[in-house]
Amino acid sequence: EMVKFIQTSKVLVLLATLFVSEFVVAEVNSVQVISRLDPNAILITETDIVFVYDEELATNFPADKTAWYSGKRNYTRSAGDKVEVINIFIPQGFDSTMASLPERRAEAIKVFVFAQHDDSKAKPVDVTNFAKVLIEIDPFGIRVSETD
Repeated sequence: EMVKFIQTSKVLVLLATLFVSEFVVAEVNSVQVISRLDPNAILITETDIVFVYDEELATNFPADKTAWYSGKRNYTRSAGDKVEVINIFIPQGFDSTMASLPERRAEAIKVFVFAQHDDSKAKPVDVTNFAKVLIEIDPFGIRVSETD
């Protein structure tokens, strides 16, 4: 009887682990944006950090920067609370900032980064599995990496 109880308990723990891991995917805990541009450069851009909470929306996410920025308003309006966009505006003379992230960020199925300063065909950068994201902006575009 005790062996049966232990086996049942192990199965329940395994199922609970699978259930939780299915829905708690994103590891993003911090996002830092740093400008490597000359403070006097007349270059203004913005960066979007997009938290997607719906599998279908994640699968059908805009393929490149042009598609994202041209359809952003309609995409976010139709997605409702299934998407959260953290927008960071980077004016002339900008140095760095830590982004304020959504409370439910750990529930995101995917987390993508776009920047207007990047090439028009730039693909979204998937940072879902990055704990600490670093976004660096330079005269040639953006670099997105994970830091320690």
